[in-house]
Order: sequence, then C-alpha cells, then structure tokens
Amino acid sequence: MNESVIVLKGLRKSYGKGSERKEVLKGIDLEIKGGQIIGYIGPNGAGKSTTVKILCGLLKDFEGEILVNGLDLKQNEMEIKRKIGYVPETSALYETLTPNEYLGLLSTLFEIPEDKTKERIESLLKFFGMSEHANQRMDSFSKGMRQKILIIAGVINNPEILFLDEPLSGLDANSVILVKEMLTKLAAQGKTIFYSSHLMDVVEKISDRIVLINEGVVIADGTFEELKLDNSSLEQVFARLTGSTENVEETNALFESLN
Repeated sequence: MNESVIVLKGLRKSYGKGSERKEVLKGIDLEIKGGQIIGYIGPNGAGKSTTVKILCGLLKDFEGEILVNGLDLKQNEMEIKRKIGYVPETSALYETLTPNEYLGLLSTLFEIPEDKTKERIESLLKFFGMSEHANQRMDSFSKGMRQKILIIAGVINNPEILFLDEPLSGLDANSVILVKEMLTKLAAQGKTIFYSSHLMDVVEKISDRIVLINEGVVIADGTFEELKLDNSSLEQVFARLTGSTENVEETNALFESLN
C-alpha cells in the first residue's frame, strides 16, 4: 500500500499554564503509509505516549493537523475511532466481568454482528491461551493475563490501524512471541501498526520503519538498516542519537572504580 494513512503536520502539545507550561511535543511531522509497522521509540518523557493518546482521540487539546485515512481527526473523531485499535501499557478493566462479558460488550459498542463476535472472541482467547479463563472474573487475573485481554480488546474490531503503547508489559516470553507473530500477520494483511516502546530488541525485529523522538522532536526516521552504523544494535543507535552514551561511560567508570 502506498497511500498515507496517518499524516501529522506540526503536531504540538503542552501541559500546564503560565510559567509552569511545558511543551511536550514541539512540532512533529510524520507521514505513514498503509501496511507498515512503525516503531516509535524514545527516552522516557520524550512524548511517545502523548503522541499515541492524541492519535487515538484521548487527548484533544493539541496544535497542528492530523489526518487519518484522509480525515481530519478533530472533525471526524468518532468515525476514525471505529477504524482503529488501541492497546495501552496499563488500563482499567471492568474487573467484575469475565473476558467473554467484557469482549462481548466491546463488540456491541463496535456494532460487530453477533455471529462474528462469538467466533472472534473464541479465536483470540484461544490464540493467547486464555480459553479456560473465558468465564472467570478478571479481578483474579495476574498482570500478564490482564494485558492479554487488553491486547485482544485492541484488535476485537479488526482495526485498520492499531496503536500500541508498551503493549508487552507483564507478558512472559511465550506471549511476547505470540504478539510479534500477530503484528506481523496483521501488517501482511495491510493493517498499519504504530508501535510505541522502549524495548529496542522487539522494535528492531518487527518494524519496517523506526521513528526516534527525543524531547518532543523527531531526531531520526528510517529503516533500521538506514539508521545503524556498521553492526550497531538498535540500542546502540538509540544511545548515540539521544546522547545517552554518557550514561554508559559513567557506568563503566563506576565499575572501574570498584575494581
């Protein structure tokens, strides 16, 4: 797919007022084609989660223009929300519900036909090894089990665009493999994946394109092959571009002093 499904023009976002006002996003310009997995990375506080929340319509007070499938986000929020999925790092679940009840509720909100709802819920729960917990109250779930339900909730509507903000939080190694497999298959179907994370190894392996943000601005944008030098890992690229190599030098100096 060659059409741009997400376009950001001069995206700015600030928090606070007066002398305490802080600009988190300082003019983000991005154009994302369909069928791509975008790795959106940066240090803590760089503006990753803020960007994702704006794109999902959760933060409305921003400057600049956002187009999703050619539609202005500010003018077509509800229509856009029907076509996207969102997986946060943590979110409040209706813990007194079971996965079947919770996912059924979401399916109703998305107006998914009843026959497709049952099939989709059963397939997704089975994929993540959660079938035996389908009718168990979620207040007894572990962090990893809750995260699996959040991921399933993010794709239950078969979204054209999937936004993920640190989606692997609390998952074991096997579940991480399942998520990577799922994202690869979704992209192959022409879905667009916007993956925000600080886990470099996962981003490096699944992303078609990597966007590195630091202090509210994009400082690198390209494939991993384009961004790396020699045989550098993505972690090394990240450290070089964000200036965090100083931390490595300080750590080395500390351990040398202990010897």
